[in-house]
Amino acid sequence: QVQLVESGGGLVQAGGSLRLSCAASGSIFSIRAMGWYRQAPGKQRDLVATITNGGSANYADSVTGRFTISRDNTKNTVYLQMNSLKPEDTAVYYCNVVCISTNYYLVERWGQGTQVTVSS
Repeated sequence: QVQLVESGGGLVQAGGSLRLSCAASGSIFSIRAMGWYRQAPGKQRDLVATITNGGSANYADSVTGRFTISRDNTKNTVYLQMNSLKPEDTAVYYCNVVCISTNYYLVERWGQGTQVTVSS
């Protein structure tokens, strides 16, 4: 069993900042990658940023230079620091993990989602 718990969403003015956290727990042998995706009403879920367990990061063009993804391997936790927020960033943000379970299955799990609202 692998679970993700997200926190840190909220309401912020344009130009402000938020920091999202996502902690993975359960029957995890090793984590291959963690990431953040977002979905606005009526739109598809899009990649925001991903990071491998070794620290290699990838960003969507729309957030490059404003968002930073990081992780704490000792806590199985990934963070998303969001600066210079824009109204277009408003969405539900979902954490994702790809890992190897303790019984050696490849597992993908999604967090429950956390709302980020940027006011103009």
